[in-house]
Amino acid sequence: MLVTSDTAHPLVWIRNSLKNSLPSLTFVIGGAASGKSRYAESLCMSSSLERVYLATSQVYDAEMAAKVSKHVAQRGAGWRTIEAPVDLAPTLTQAKAGEVVLLDCLTLWLTNVILGDYDLSEETSRLLSALDACNAAVVVVSNEVGQGIVPDNALSRKFRNAQGQLNQTIAARADDVVAVMAGLPLALKGAARR
Repeated sequence: MLVTSDTAHPLVWIRNSLKNSLPSLTFVIGGAASGKSRYAESLCMSSSLERVYLATSQVYDAEMAAKVSKHVAQRGAGWRTIEAPVDLAPTLTQAKAGEVVLLDCLTLWLTNVILGDYDLSEETSRLLSALDACNAAVVVVSNEVGQGIVPDNALSRKFRNAQGQLNQTIAARADDVVAVMAGLPLALKGAARR
C-alpha cells in the first residue's frame, strides 16, 4: 500500500477507499476493547447516510451504565438510537434506503438470547431474514471470542460455540469484513481489501 501524508492512518485509508458509500452489509469483528465500535462508527459517519444506532446492551449495573455513556459520548450527535436487546427485526425491516444501521453489538444480542432462554435457532433465523430484507446499509459489530482458552463450564462453551458460528454466518453474508485489533483495521473481505 502506498502511504502518503493524507492516508498514513489505516482508518483514513480504508474510509477513503469506500468513497463515502457503504455496501448492504459490513461486518466489523474484534476482541473486547479493540476499537471495533469506534471503527464501525467512523464508517457510518463517513457516509452521507442518516445514522441509526441499534443498541443491544442492557444496563444492569453502574459499570455498564458508564460504558454506555462513554459510547454515546464517543458517537456524538446525529444518531437516532433504538434499544432492542433481542428483537432486532422491526428496526432492520423498517429501515429505509438512505440510512445506515449500526448494530452494536451481536455479542450482547447473543448473550441476551441465550440468557433469556430464547430459541437460538429461531432468533438467529429472524435476524438473518431481517438483514436480508433490510433496505438500509447495515454495519454489524461483534466480538471474536474463539482465540482464548477453552471455557471451563458448559454455558460458556455453548456461548463461545454459538458466537463463533454466528460470526461465520454473518461474515459469509457480508460484503465487507474488517477485523480490528489495537484500534487498527485489517480488511478481510470486500471493497476494503482491494
